[in-house]
Amino acid sequence: MNHWMRIGPAHVPEFTRFKEKPKYDEGLYKVGENLYAWMVPNGSWGESNAGLLIGNGESLLIDTLWDLKYTRRMLETMAPLIAENPIQTVINTHADGDHWWGNELVPGAEIIASQKAFEEMQHIKPMSMILLGKMLGKVLCFIGVKQVGHWFQNMVIPYDFQDVSPLLPSKTFEGELSLTVGGRHVQLIEVGPAHTQGDVLVYIPELKTLFCSDILFIGSTPVMWAGPIENIFAALQKILQMDVDIFVPGHGPITDQQGVRDVLSYWEYVHHHAKERYQAGMSAEDAAYDIIFKTDFLSRPFSQWNSPERMMTNVHILYRQFKGRKDSPKIPELLNILRKQAILAHKLPDAQPSVMRYR
Repeated sequence: MNHWMRIGPAHVPEFTRFKEKPKYDEGLYKVGENLYAWMVPNGSWGESNAGLLIGNGESLLIDTLWDLKYTRRMLETMAPLIAENPIQTVINTHADGDHWWGNELVPGAEIIASQKAFEEMQHIKPMSMILLGKMLGKVLCFIGVKQVGHWFQNMVIPYDFQDVSPLLPSKTFEGELSLTVGGRHVQLIEVGPAHTQGDVLVYIPELKTLFCSDILFIGSTPVMWAGPIENIFAALQKILQMDVDIFVPGHGPITDQQGVRDVLSYWEYVHHHAKERYQAGMSAEDAAYDIIFKTDFLSRPFSQWNSPERMMTNVHILYRQFKGRKDSPKIPELLNILRKQAILAHKLPDAQPSVMRYR
């Protein structure tokens, strides 16, 4: 990140939202001519990135953030740049709330997402995060399941969802969509279902820059909520074949092709080892433990990434696919997977974010 010039805000937090030492400063970075990336260290839960493209008389915003406080901070930093070029268009790259729940702070803008993301967004409510962290977490702690309750509580503790009124996209598309924003060309490329049901890449060809959504996590363990894994492989291969020099991930620092290849290596590794264990008759839970504690995994660079316990979710989703399931897990099943993930997190006491691990 030292290669890029941070232009604001003047004050940067001493710690990340999860009280970790930041690996780079939070803020707005110039990555090209009138092109900026809002970067949030260290890329953990809700520590998501966004983008701003300024054209002649108007601007485009790529994603908002998980709550109003952090979205407002980002927009205030952008304010001098967009004073004469207001944000007229917002792209929501997928349905996870940390990429669109701040939409209401850009009133009047046309909001665009893939059709599948739009459909998924209608079922993702801020109240679910309030219940998960504030209520379920407390109940679990109270009844003695302290590790799980602690993990759920601390996942959302930096955020305030109480006043969020989710503003859904006003325009959808399927496949690809070309836009002209103040004379600047932007290409939207749907690559889901993969991370979620409707993931979208945002490509600015004149600057060879790609906003990769959550298809790309850098320094933070990626997670697959939807799949199939073949679509993640295809999306990453597509990214590597594009005429791109600058890759802005959904989480983590700006990267190059090697960063993309590292993420692809993670998925290839997990897919291969999960399939071996599935064919051997091992349960998904046992497979996740067996993979993550093996010396071979621990010797890999990706074992040091933020939130390695996401292995539990990834293996469970892979097992569903091995069984021929194409649907996403319903809430009770997903909560059970996350419960297992929380327990695994506490067996990885040195992993970040450390605040989520009960001591």
